[in-house]
Amino acid sequence: MLLDLDSWRSLLKAVAATWEANIDRFNEIDSAFGDGDHGVTVSKIARVVVRSAGDPALTSISSLLNAIGTGTMAVGGGSAGPLYGMVFTGLAEAVEAEPVDATTLAAMLASARRSLESLTNARPGDKTLMDALIPATESGQAAVDQGVTAILAQAAQAASAGAEATKNMVAKFGRARSYGEQTLGTPDAGALSMALLFEGLYRGLTESAAS
Repeated sequence: MLLDLDSWRSLLKAVAATWEANIDRFNEIDSAFGDGDHGVTVSKIARVVVRSAGDPALTSISSLLNAIGTGTMAVGGGSAGPLYGMVFTGLAEAVEAEPVDATTLAAMLASARRSLESLTNARPGDKTLMDALIPATESGQAAVDQGVTAILAQAAQAASAGAEATKNMVAKFGRARSYGEQTLGTPDAGALSMALLFEGLYRGLTESAAS
């Protein structure tokens, strides 16, 4: 399977829809030890994604992802805008040929990870979105020989497990860090939204294949 521009438009719209369906959940989780506005910020990012995915002037996968990244970085509301902006521009940086095959998709995931690692010192175990992103990229890359569908399926599964695992972690970044062990038992909102990004990509792929 290859992912052409229309495929990416569909996948990204599915990501936005998945996020929008969980906005209240993001805000509720973030209100425990954060500013309570993660859902508000993610909703703004989702609107950037939908607007860019529907823009006919964006005629390549790399231009589409870069437009989303640039627009997302301009979204106010804490660190989510810059972080997700780096995810999308990181994906774009590895698109050397279109449509995207499994090898390129795996390279895109690795590039997104490197982009975020250049912006934050957070790593798995710190109760941040990196607890979802890094396992997702590692699992996706490990499935490269199985094709595009397997990459996104494995990435989504690993991201979900990573986000769930943050319930058992003590926050080490952001406002939540000041609450220490009180943060145990509550998942990280950023890790959850990152996991749902990968869930949306996989859902968009399966829905497109079924139609």
